[in-house]
Amino acid sequence: MNDMTPFLTKPKDWETDQEVRWCPGCGDYAILKAVQRTMPEIGARPENTVFVSGIGCSSRFPYYMETYGFHTIHGRAPTIATGVKLANPELDVWVITGDGDALSIGGNHTMHLLRRNLNCQFLLFNNEIYGLTKGQYSPTSRVGTRSPTSPLGSVDRPANPCAFALGSGARFVARAIDVNKNLVGVLKAAYAHQGAAFVEIFQNCIVYNDDVFAPFTEKANAGTGQLWVEHGKPLLFAAGTKGLAMDAERLTLKVVDVTDGDVGQVVVHDQTNRGLAHMLVEMPFGPFPMALGVLYDDPAPTFDSAVVEQNTAAAAGRRPDMQALLAKGQTWQVDKQPHAL
Repeated sequence: MNDMTPFLTKPKDWETDQEVRWCPGCGDYAILKAVQRTMPEIGARPENTVFVSGIGCSSRFPYYMETYGFHTIHGRAPTIATGVKLANPELDVWVITGDGDALSIGGNHTMHLLRRNLNCQFLLFNNEIYGLTKGQYSPTSRVGTRSPTSPLGSVDRPANPCAFALGSGARFVARAIDVNKNLVGVLKAAYAHQGAAFVEIFQNCIVYNDDVFAPFTEKANAGTGQLWVEHGKPLLFAAGTKGLAMDAERLTLKVVDVTDGDVGQVVVHDQTNRGLAHMLVEMPFGPFPMALGVLYDDPAPTFDSAVVEQNTAAAAGRRPDMQALLAKGQTWQVDKQPHAL
């Protein structure tokens, strides 16, 4: 996200000497490896990279990246990341968070980072559960989820992370799967975007919510359950035998059969179309496949560049003068000799 000369590294150069302490089989391992593979491919520099996390299983991430990092407090990673980026706009800032951290106590902070369009990558690991605190239902847990805090089944309607991001004004929204090979490509696209790049990563919690995403992540289900979008290409899935077309009456998408390769009625993906992105992220899974990849990418001026520009203009032609600053406004003269009592 800067124009520095690419730096040659290997994935191993981004690994720390810390013991990786996630449950065996946790999807976080795959995400960690994907990020470590991404860094050399984008020419990132370890000394110019910062990972900021909140609280939760995902938030141990900064310990395992050979970069600068902050393991902050619950829900406040976006706030710290904003401060880091404004203090040094040349840094590459990555925010690592979970569905509970970012959308519950941190929902307000996430919203403001996205609407301000801070130049950073925002990775939300979504396992639809609170893993670190032993399996309570989270803002993304489905209706009926049984957990220590919902033993009879959750009655909450779950939040949709990508719909939340679009509603908050995000200019880049993408989805990926922890163990899918396409994750690296999505991360590279997020890094290339100038502005807040929001990426939801479906991450399997093997202990408290195992296989919750299996209906579309399992190999046997991937063909009909996954639709990987690509800018300028028809929205096809099921090995090209099905696609998404516009339902003119309802002004929404519908699934259609594709015969003999005829894609005339199939919608062509336009990642700059916010309306289309909203339709894709809100498709109910089951009747529709899960839309994955870069769903929306339409850059706009960034918050940090605007702040730098404003400060530069305000400081033009001025010389720092601490004494003048301290003496500005109302002042008082104090006598040197005390009055006699």
